Amino acid sequence: MQDRSILPKLLIVDDERVIAESMAAIFNRSGYEARFAYSAEEALQIIAAWEPAIAILDVVLPAMSGIDLGILLRATRPSIKVILMSGQIVAGDLVGNAAEEGHAFEILPKPIAVPDLLDSAARVLRAN
Repeated sequence: MQDRSILPKLLIVDDERVIAESMAAIFNRSGYEARFAYSAEEALQIIAAWEPAIAILDVVLPAMSGIDLGILLRATRPSIKVILMSGQIVAGDLVGNAAEEGHAFEILPKPIAVPDLLDSAARVLRAN
């Protein structure tokens, strides 16, 4: 069994429970220590006690959006790498607006193939 203390930590934030839990399970079986949250507020509580190396955030979340959470994380926890994901057309406009304000993010389309998801996380870790 792998020593979980040396695995890269990854947080999935998605209000669709099946997606959040499935993605965390995929990452846990692929050499990460992954956790999940169903909202930005829940994610912030998790991050306060357990700081991940990567946060994969759904753009459209209740209350605080994934973009707003990503901006907040970059300002307060710059060591956390942020990747956005979305299956909604409106996300492109939201991400574009954020980029115009100086907040560029990588965005993954949902549904995303598992190999592409794992490749994106590995690439972000290597960019450290």
